[in-house]
Amino acid sequence: MKRLVTIFLLLSFIAVAACSRKEAPQPAMEGKPAPDFTLPDLDGQKTRLSDLKGKVVLVNFWATWCPPCRAEIPEFVETYNACKDKGLVIIGVSLDQVPAQELASFVKNFGMTYPVAFGTEKILDDYQPGQYIPATIIIDKKGMIRSRHVGAMDGDALKSLFLKLSAE
Repeated sequence: MKRLVTIFLLLSFIAVAACSRKEAPQPAMEGKPAPDFTLPDLDGQKTRLSDLKGKVVLVNFWATWCPPCRAEIPEFVETYNACKDKGLVIIGVSLDQVPAQELASFVKNFGMTYPVAFGTEKILDDYQPGQYIPATIIIDKKGMIRSRHVGAMDGDALKSLFLKLSAE
C-alpha cells in the first residue's frame, strides 16, 4: 500500500509539472489574423470565430486532469460572468479524451458558464497551443492574435488584459 501511495504521488507530481512548465517558444502568431474555426459546444451550439468580431476572445486549451487548468477555471468563470456583457468571450477547448457526457458533468460541477467544446486536430494545427496546458490564445476585437499565454492565468491578469483590449 505504501508503494502504491508513493507511485501515485510521483505520477501526480509529474502531471502537475507537465501541465505548468514553461515551454520553448512556438512560432510567432501575435499580430496575425486568428484562423477561423467553428466548434460545437457541449450544448450543441456552434461557435464560429468569424461571428465574434468586435469582441475580445480567449481560446483556452485545457483538460479535466490538469491541476493548473482546474485552478484557473473559477477565475475564468468569475471574469467571464463580470465581462461577458462588455464583449468578453471565453471558449474552453477541452483536450480530454472522454465521452461528452463525462465532460459535461465536469463542466457543470465546476460551474463553467462559458462555452466548452472538444478540441479538434484542425484547431490544434491552426493555433499551435504547444504541448503544455493550460494555454490561452487572446484574440482582439479585430480578429488578430494578440497574445499566447502558457500556464494558468489569474483573474486579475485576465481582466486587465480584457480591459486593455476592449478599450482599443
